[in-house]
Amino acid sequence: MSDDPGSRIDVTLVAGGMYHDVDFARREILTLLGEHDEYRVRVQPDYEDADAIAAGSILVSYTCNLRPSEAAQQTIRDWVTAGGRWVALHGTNSALDVGTPNGVDAPRVFPLWADTLGSQFVAHPPIMAYRVERSTDDHWLVDGIEPFETDDELYCSEYADRAALEPLLHTHWSGDARGFVEHDWTDTSGEYGDQHLVMYLRQLGEGAVLYNTLGHCRGHYDMVPVVDYYPKIERGSWEHPAYYELLRRSLRWARGAAA
Repeated sequence: MSDDPGSRIDVTLVAGGMYHDVDFARREILTLLGEHDEYRVRVQPDYEDADAIAAGSILVSYTCNLRPSEAAQQTIRDWVTAGGRWVALHGTNSALDVGTPNGVDAPRVFPLWADTLGSQFVAHPPIMAYRVERSTDDHWLVDGIEPFETDDELYCSEYADRAALEPLLHTHWSGDARGFVEHDWTDTSGEYGDQHLVMYLRQLGEGAVLYNTLGHCRGHYDMVPVVDYYPKIERGSWEHPAYYELLRRSLRWARGAAA
């Protein structure tokens, strides 16, 4: 992938899914992509045109509860391994079954997808303010990003191989993610205690995934068919300048920039 000015770079933005204001997120991400004149962006609502994704250099995704076909999962996995760069945002790693007798379930229905991304969403506590901190001082993606408070969905995830991930941002939390089947997150006796990754790099062959769990947003009509009208507009980390700085850096990283 060339980082020389004037070299065309083909990008796919996948924006789609449930329970989020995808229209808002799509618009904001497209505005940021538009800051790069050489980015030629195509948009699709899911991952099924995987061959078109693989024909480009960059994939950016903002999705929730999209479950790619096995063929699409494999094509995108092969593309990353061969050198593709994927900026994966918020619910890209989520599969949700809403309305089960015990709450929202996170079925493990796409192990290859979760392995490619490095994680699968399991639960989150009720939206609340929490502190996001740097996990390292040695990467330009987060250099100078001061700890900040955000009222976002705090992702409690299952990691395919956490030791293989390069942590960039994290938060600390333990407690009850009420409303989810796997709601008990009080056991902090493991290797990582109560630390949850917020942003990380997942190297895979010649390519990589940059995952950022932040970015929740919801409007009045985004919880259909659960409810017809959701009373509160939620913008989460989209209201924080630090989040936009992280996104701008992520989109530079995707083109192969070193800083």
